[in-house]
Amino acid sequence: MKATLSISYISALFILLTTGIVYGQESYWTRHTIDMSLSGADGVRLTDVNGDNLMDITTGWEEAGITKVYVHPGNDKVKQMWQSAIVGKTPSVEDAVFADLDKDGAIDVISCTEGESRRIFINWAPVYPADYLDSDKWESEVLPASDRFMRWMFAIPMQVDGMNGLDFIAGAKDSSAMIGWFQAPEDPRKLVDWKWHPIYPATWVMSLILSDMDSDGDLDIVTSDRKPGATRGVRWMENPGPGPDQEREWKNHLIGGEDREVMFMDIADLDGDGLEDAIVTEYTNQKIIFMRRLDSKGLNWKKYEIDLPEIAGRAKGVRIGDIDGDGSLDIVHSANTLGMENKAGVIWLSKKNNATDSKWDWHDISGPEGYKFDRIELLDMDGDGDLDVLTCEENYGTESQGLGIIWYENPLL
Repeated sequence: MKATLSISYISALFILLTTGIVYGQESYWTRHTIDMSLSGADGVRLTDVNGDNLMDITTGWEEAGITKVYVHPGNDKVKQMWQSAIVGKTPSVEDAVFADLDKDGAIDVISCTEGESRRIFINWAPVYPADYLDSDKWESEVLPASDRFMRWMFAIPMQVDGMNGLDFIAGAKDSSAMIGWFQAPEDPRKLVDWKWHPIYPATWVMSLILSDMDSDGDLDIVTSDRKPGATRGVRWMENPGPGPDQEREWKNHLIGGEDREVMFMDIADLDGDGLEDAIVTEYTNQKIIFMRRLDSKGLNWKKYEIDLPEIAGRAKGVRIGDIDGDGSLDIVHSANTLGMENKAGVIWLSKKNNATDSKWDWHDISGPEGYKFDRIELLDMDGDGDLDVLTCEENYGTESQGLGIIWYENPLL
């Protein structure tokens, strides 16, 4: 009898350990796969390409050297693999983002590539909605002004000059890196007429976010830059305004983190005071830095550090949202766990008392699976009213494909 009880106890303890109950939760979140057919899923970007009020996805598969789009299949089929299309062959692709650059109503995709490629590809979408998932109907071209210019990391569409449709901001990495913008010509399809305008030097751009930081009615650029150098840290660049004003300098304003290897970041009102703050995860000391905004002009900030638990891997991504529906914002964190055992790739943290506290309660989402998670998006994937976690998990080669593009189903509401 005693032996039987001992075995049962050990079995129960194993279940507790592997499901995360000992970490203060009932179980890991259920993982659903959107696509794991290729190698090197590197970031997820969202928009509604077909007007059904459901978010669709584009992703660059870095090791595979292609960019794909995925159309949300509807809430009843969202837990299955999604329909997709290859929109372009994009070697060493680091980032892909949606944008209707030619104003035809069909949502195109911009692909930024690094490595030996060092180009930005414009992947033109077919004009007829029925052809959107037909790879043969997409056209892919290199943007001449980007060709072999930099190791391009990220792009974000923005109407900068008030003319000719969407322009876009782009950032790069390494010694010649810059953040700047590509100006759309009268005919955006004439790629040779697009012009590059530098804004500010960079070392290794991790984030590009658009936000009106000084409350003057236009969008400014917020960025995190990870490697040592004059541009390291979190800062924002002040938009001088449209038209002729674009010839003026974009003033640079440091927010903080210049002494850390800052990774991905988010902008949100974490403390509920009506001002959007900057939240970044950092690799140097394995912390989340909460940079609290102190004024509406974005010129005064105060830094607080939030501890990451031992279970977390190396800092990678961060996203802010109300995960448990209590009306208070939480933090979702992704990590690189390569070479580490029993580390969680994705966790979420909830406040004990105040946003400025260093100790938050933590909760495991993914458990010890995968090893290199990336950017995070928080959205209601299945239409049940809560925020799920959309991310991807890449690898470095082709021997194993990693988890691919995945989402974790929120079980809390």
